Amino acid sequence: MILEIADIRIHPGQNAAFEQAIEQGIAQVISQAKGFEGFKINKGIENTERYVLQIFWTTLENHTIDFRQSAAFPAWRAIVGPFFASPPIVEHFELITKSA
Repeated sequence: MILEIADIRIHPGQNAAFEQAIEQGIAQVISQAKGFEGFKINKGIENTERYVLQIFWTTLENHTIDFRQSAAFPAWRAIVGPFFASPPIVEHFELITKSA
């Protein structure tokens, strides 16, 4: 399993609308993508305009090719992109170990 982490900064005062939009985008777009296995969204405490989106994919290519190079990616960005104060920083991780 691959973990995608997106560090997202939004425009001030847009929290409620962004939170609704990101949940809509995941439900309507990302959850339908090949290899999608789940997600988590965390909101910053010290910086309330910062969010960390974690998406679990079966393979790296499910995100980088199957999703990012499909019509679903622009649909996703149309929903959440207007809230971005800057482009999200996105990185991928593989599991090394975990607790029981």
